[in-house]
Order: sequence, then structure tokens, then C-alpha cells
Amino acid sequence: MRVDVFCRVVDNFGDIGVCWRLARQLTAEGWPVRLWVDDLASFARLERRLSARLPAQSIDNVEILQWTLPAPDVLPHEIVIEAFACDPPPAFVHRMQDMVQRPIWLNLEYLSAESWIDTCHGLPSPQPNGIVKTFFFPGFTETSGGLLREAGLLAERDALQADPHAQANFLARLDLPARLPGERLVTLFCYPDAPASVLARELANAATPTLLVIPEGVAPYLGAGQRGSLRIARTPFVAPPDYDRLLWCADLNFVRGEDSFIRAHWAGRPMVWHIYPQDDAAHVDKLSAWLGRCALPSHAHDIHLGWNGETTLEGFAEQLRYALQPEPWAAWTRRARAWSDALAAQSDLVARLRRLCESRRQ
Repeated sequence: MRVDVFCRVVDNFGDIGVCWRLARQLTAEGWPVRLWVDDLASFARLERRLSARLPAQSIDNVEILQWTLPAPDVLPHEIVIEAFACDPPPAFVHRMQDMVQRPIWLNLEYLSAESWIDTCHGLPSPQPNGIVKTFFFPGFTETSGGLLREAGLLAERDALQADPHAQANFLARLDLPARLPGERLVTLFCYPDAPASVLARELANAATPTLLVIPEGVAPYLGAGQRGSLRIARTPFVAPPDYDRLLWCADLNFVRGEDSFIRAHWAGRPMVWHIYPQDDAAHVDKLSAWLGRCALPSHAHDIHLGWNGETTLEGFAEQLRYALQPEPWAAWTRRARAWSDALAAQSDLVARLRRLCESRRQ
């Protein structure tokens, strides 16, 4: 079946990151996709092959349309996915209503580890126009919508992580400095309120040297160069497949939002999540739910709380100093890989989406 995916780039890059990965995976598995995006300039920062000036183009066999006002008048495909309740254009929805066989309409929700999503995943939401919209909740359990994971991804990861020479060649291709013997590699992708200065201070004072890789525009007050045991290197935003490889090469990944958060799981390495802050502090419940599911060692658990402003900065620094010591670091590393392996044993998001759509079509 053919698929329409609608994406509004609200802020940052998580929404378009998720939608672009979804569109490419669906297409790779034989489902023709038309991806609607309102902000092509932001999209182009993640996908360098995209032209922000072309209202219609194709990349990796995905048809990409600029979502304008008014929107292009086209016939809806058999499956319509609105990402994060973005609401397709009214004229497009009217077209859906008039079709003899109405499309399967899915609302791809935000990822959460909270238990309530398991009971809401797959529930119908009848609309006033008579079309039924279905909730699709990505998650960490068998009864949720699962996580995006491309075919062959983990085999590719394992091959790269087992080959130091291939890792060195990849980092050189990104114009990053070569890792020194015994040097730890850490990536940093965070929101502006993260205590990145405290992180840099602790890494600079650590016994083990660290190469810290930061994308352009993130924590701009941390300049490139050497400070104590820490080297800081800046990198432009890279294509999603290369970002995956960067996470695989790293020993520790600081990630934010949703897209990089999911991808850090597939690295199978220690990670620290900077969850998107919400005014009503709902993000604290989401963070706690995820921490409860992945069952990290207590020091890694407390680092997450400190990184997200739930404990003091000195408490965060103390837990980080402890976590980087050999024994607690080994425990964190083992747990990170076990958690990744447990999730990999489940079916992926596209496989579950396929089952749901096929059951709706029968």
C-alpha cells in the first residue's frame, strides 16, 4: 500500500528526523511514500541532498512535497500517517472522506515508556466526518508500537564496533581528529539548559582523556580545543545514517529529544537522555518511566536526574565522577548493551505498523 506521511517541523529536528527515517524504511520495504514537510530549510540541515527551493523532489525513492498553504491538491494514498497530531490539510481530509475505500488514518504519537500507552495504542478515534483515526504509540514493550529499526542495522553496528580501523576512517571522513590511545569518545547533543559546562569540567579533570564531539550550534560556549584531559571537536550536522555510526563509535552518548534518543539505544553503549522540557513537568514522569524500564545502575540513574535538572549540579558532577571509574563504568556498559539487546529481540515499529494496516484493510 502507498503511504502519505505528514510532518510539521515544530522546533529542533526530532520530528523531521523520525519522519525521514520512517519514510525511508517504509520505502526500502516496498511501500511507496509521499512525505509532506512544511519546513524544507530545517529538513535540508539533516539531509544535504534536499533542496529547500524545490516544492517537489525525490530522494531514496521517497517523494517529498513541500506542505504549503494551500496544500497541493492530490489524491490521498491508502495509508495516511500524521506525525505527532499535526493534522493533514482540510482539503486533503475532504478528499479522504469522498473516497470509496477510505484510507487508513494513523496518528503517530510521541514516544513514551509510560504504561498507559500500551492500553491506548491501536485505539480508534472516530472523527466528525465519519473517518476513523487510529492512535499509534511507539514504545518499549511488545504491546506498544515499538521502535524504528532498519533491517540490518544492528549487524552493521556490530561490524563497525568490532573494527577500530573502520571507525578511524569514518571519523576522519567527518573531519574529526583521530582518537588518541586510551582516549574515551563522547558525543554531546543537548538542549540549551543542560549543564554542559559541568560535564566539560569533569571530563577535563578526569584521569582518562576524552574526545568530546559536539554538533554545530549545540552548547556554543564550549569552544573547540584542549582543556586538561579533554579535547573538544565540532562537527556539522550529518546525515542520519552517519549520525548512527557516530553513536556506534562513541563510548558515551548524550542525546536529546526523540530521534537521537532512539538511535542511542541501538548503539548499545552508555547514554544520557536530555528529555524535552515541558511547562507542566510532564517530562519528569516520562523520564522516570523510561528509567524504570531500562533499570540502569543507580549512578547512571542519578546522572540522568542531574542532567535534567532534578538534582543539584554538584550532585550530578559527583555521580559522573563515580560513573567514569572502571568498575561502575563497566556495570553501566553491560547494562546498556543488555537493554539494547532486549529491545532488539522485539519486532520493530514498521513491522507492527504493517500488521496493523493489513488487519485494518482485511
